[in-house]
Amino acid sequence: MKKLFVWILVVALLAIPVTNASAGFDDFGYNDVAGIFNGPADGVDHVIDGKVWGSPTYANDHLIMKWNAEWDRGNAEKWANPPYAAWENNEWNGMVPGGSGEVWHYKIVWVGPCGADGTALPNGGYCVWGQFEVIMDQGTIDSAHLWYTHANPTGYGSYGN
Repeated sequence: MKKLFVWILVVALLAIPVTNASAGFDDFGYNDVAGIFNGPADGVDHVIDGKVWGSPTYANDHLIMKWNAEWDRGNAEKWANPPYAAWENNEWNGMVPGGSGEVWHYKIVWVGPCGADGTALPNGGYCVWGQFEVIMDQGTIDSAHLWYTHANPTGYGSYGN
């Protein structure tokens, strides 16, 4: 269930338009000029209601998302004019009062056509949305640390054209 929720979160980042052309953070936690979201997950869906896309489970968790200008370009072009040197990073912290208790870290890069969601890639990552690779997916749940993906290399500079 948790993995599905995080994918919904990341898919939403693909679809959310730039909301603030001025510098600084908006009321939801976005700083679109800097390519950062920093705040309670409740704001990531642009609705402050104690829920994230209708679910209260992760609303109190602290979320930091970062993305580069290439990610914005891809969104603006609906990913139709590759190649892209796009990357996105999610740092999810549920170890806060009223949080889920889960902690996750994801790194995602554009790689071009790579297969169906979950397709294992030769470097240890996996494909999502047909053209993105999850190069790192690790975190904790119920006091267990899990590594789902640790591609080699894991640095953003190794991807894109």
